[in-house]
Amino acid sequence: MASSTRDSDLEHEDEIRMWREDDGWVITDVETGVTTQGETREHALEMLDEALALHRGEGESIDTPEEEQEALRELGIDPDEVEAAREENDELPDFMQ
Repeated sequence: MASSTRDSDLEHEDEIRMWREDDGWVITDVETGVTTQGETREHALEMLDEALALHRGEGESIDTPEEEQEALRELGIDPDEVEAAREENDELPDFMQ
């Protein structure tokens, strides 16, 4: 098992913490608190990069209903379910608020 020691007074830029949880990996950007997960360490890092870009406002904007539907599909969310929730409740589902 690898270990390291460091001066606790040092500040580190771009520090992340990663740990195994169930069948995947959880990763947190220490500075922002942004946390995500992935099936592999590499996937968790990719997801963190994407989440941090969105956190910083660097994500792509969604300007049309078609773009929204495509973005939802890419996230594994059924656009029809979102539309039905909007019509039924006249508000967004909890996960989109």
